[in-house]
Amino acid sequence: MKIVVQDMRWQIFLIMKLSRNFTLQELIKSDTAIRLNIDNNPNGDQIDKLKQLCENVLQPVRDQFGRVKVTSGFRSPELCKAIGSSENSQHAKAEAADIEVIGVDNAELADWIYRTCEPDQLILEFYTPGEPNSGWVHVSWVPYNPRRQYMRAYREDKRIKYKPIIGKAVDLV
Repeated sequence: MKIVVQDMRWQIFLIMKLSRNFTLQELIKSDTAIRLNIDNNPNGDQIDKLKQLCENVLQPVRDQFGRVKVTSGFRSPELCKAIGSSENSQHAKAEAADIEVIGVDNAELADWIYRTCEPDQLILEFYTPGEPNSGWVHVSWVPYNPRRQYMRAYREDKRIKYKPIIGKAVDLV
């Protein structure tokens, strides 16, 4: 009987709404965590931060553009380590998500988020100008003193480099 109760609590936990259109499950799902049996469940404080990210960035994006595909949200420190990411990343702090909107140029999406949502950090990752579906948008949100960093990430000489975006991402060449 206890197993059934635990399963019901787990199911309720997964369908928990973080905003009108986003659930906790969308922000914690990880095929790598499932495959490696890594616990990728946030604590209460982290869930509150994910709610803020959804309410202040992801929901406004959804309202403007339609369905948002979250390709990476919360990552536990163990998951970060498994995928070669920093255990101190904003994903591990429940402050960031990597997103795309099908049919919307990622540079256009990034520009809109930067103008409208006051993100802490916005990175147009591995975007190729002229290829609207290339790359993705990394966005983080914090409630106080956002850094307002706007950058693009690209590979050069097998290394990841970052360059500030001055003006609009859609104007990148």
